[in-house]
Amino acid sequence: MKFFFPVFLIVSHLIIGNIQDSTAQTAREIVEIMDQKMRGESMIVEMEMEIIRPRFSRTIGIKSWSKGQDFSMILITAPARDRGTSFLKRQREIWNWVPNIERTIKLPPSMMAQSWMGSDFTNDDLVRESSIINDYVHSIIGSEVIDGMECYKIEMIPKPDAAVVFGKILVWITKDSYLQLRGENYDEYGALVSTVIGSNIKKMDDREIPTVLEMIPSDKPGNKTILRYLNIEFDRPIEEAFFSVQRMKDLR
Repeated sequence: MKFFFPVFLIVSHLIIGNIQDSTAQTAREIVEIMDQKMRGESMIVEMEMEIIRPRFSRTIGIKSWSKGQDFSMILITAPARDRGTSFLKRQREIWNWVPNIERTIKLPPSMMAQSWMGSDFTNDDLVRESSIINDYVHSIIGSEVIDGMECYKIEMIPKPDAAVVFGKILVWITKDSYLQLRGENYDEYGALVSTVIGSNIKKMDDREIPTVLEMIPSDKPGNKTILRYLNIEFDRPIEEAFFSVQRMKDLR
């Protein structure tokens, strides 16, 4: 999924009515418009994540706050055993508060590829340590129709010095509304790692976006994780001081 959210992350300062442009655009510009549309200047999001396995499933309630690309906070609201667990990103620093043991953990870059809360999303998907704009070289490699909508097919190759999880990403972005409907994540050897599908497009606050994201790992049959956006507020004022380690511990 890498940059659907975004999460939260999960997750992109332009309003829908001002986004469309008939002039020729580069692949980087298309991805940047999509990202800005999904993120806004800031976001306050309520969502639920359903983790599906062959023998069980469980649902996690989540609330998140983000400001630009540098600041984000995630709070687990359900189930009861995980309630109060939180995550904080400030620039390149990422922290986790575990209330059951009253411990604050600073996550090293080596943990970005690990599973987030037992789901098929990675830590990097949810708190987005890497930048889909600055850490990749973008190319338009084709055009395809998904669910009746014509999409740009864009390849993203990480820059040599970028600290990213995947070796290549393909994304399908609608030409008329700059919505990401599909993403494919590949490892450094070119093997498909996971697929993300966006669906259920509807209006959230002042813009239309995919409100359901389905993450499907390639090597685990029967496994998938579904992220459903329940409510989003774009461009509400949030002070940078909100994104602190102390506030992370105090969230309710």
